Amino acid sequence: MRVLVVNAGSSSVKVRLLDDGAAVVGRADLPATAGEFAVAGLRQALARLGTADAVGHRIVHGGREFRGPVRIDDQVRADIAALRDLAPLHQDAGLAGIRAVAELLPDTPAVACFDTAFHADLPAAAATYPVPAEWRERYAVRRYGFHGLSHRYAARRAAELTGRDPATARVVSCHLGSGASLCAVAGGRSVDTTMGFTPLEGVVMSTRSGTVDPGLVTWLAANTGLAVDEIGRDLEQRSGLLALAGTADMREVLAARDAGSRSARRALDVYLHRLRAGIAAMTAALGGLDVLAFTGGIGEHAPAVRAGAAAGLAFLGVAVDPVRNDAAHGDADVSAAGAAVRTAVVTAREDAEIAAQVCTVLG
Repeated sequence: MRVLVVNAGSSSVKVRLLDDGAAVVGRADLPATAGEFAVAGLRQALARLGTADAVGHRIVHGGREFRGPVRIDDQVRADIAALRDLAPLHQDAGLAGIRAVAELLPDTPAVACFDTAFHADLPAAAATYPVPAEWRERYAVRRYGFHGLSHRYAARRAAELTGRDPATARVVSCHLGSGASLCAVAGGRSVDTTMGFTPLEGVVMSTRSGTVDPGLVTWLAANTGLAVDEIGRDLEQRSGLLALAGTADMREVLAARDAGSRSARRALDVYLHRLRAGIAAMTAALGGLDVLAFTGGIGEHAPAVRAGAAAGLAFLGVAVDPVRNDAAHGDADVSAAGAAVRTAVVTAREDAEIAAQVCTVLG
């Protein structure tokens, strides 16, 4: 089965055509504006890529309704749209992709694959916020988690790379990109993660703050004249590395650090402090650690971040080989010889995970 994978973001859409061995046989990257993209451009891309037997769409939020991939019909579209308030930019982008592809390929079966679904069965202790019962029951307030497609693939692939059995391995997956989250994976199942009700909770990100004291938000709203939507926008778009170092690009942060910038040094220190703490917390949720996996743009391409994280985790048995770590390109085991915990770099393949889920749904 040849599967067309559509990963629609708020500013771009990635289209990949995969064969039945999950190899990418065609690709296109298209611009998008406010969750919409030109059908004409997509039409040209599809003509160039060739025919597909099925389509898989990445949808960020599945709420409580979607606990796994589903074939798309009118009711599924309506249910996805009903979750817009939980992730407006992401849901709009996903729906735009569904509409555009359906217009061009009306007879091709399509499947929605959800980033939150991997975390749908989190243990209650990990999923539940200690907030009033009315919030939890009436407003569906819980920890949903995100990046599930990436975490599922990365955990399985990292176990394979390091000679562990994915069915039993305890893996902490670190998806580090412009958005970032960690996931504790036990035998292929998510048991904890750092993102929660929204993609804002957790570790430091490029422009997102990660976890902050909720009292800070209420204090700002009560005492500064800042509106709630302003505060939310600032935490999403003006925080993280950008706020600390003046740039949201980890490559620039590392270069500035090497050139002697104090703000870049502080930004990296804060980033690594939160990252190590998150990895340790995920390890506690697993009751131990067999494999530490790094994926995503920063996880794959910033050896200094991997080394900095490992340097503070020796007490868990984590150690990377400096030469192998610096030379890693693509999937690689970068563990130091004799390290009790193996460390792997995994190329992000949400497309492969989506294609596999499409095949499962369509039989």
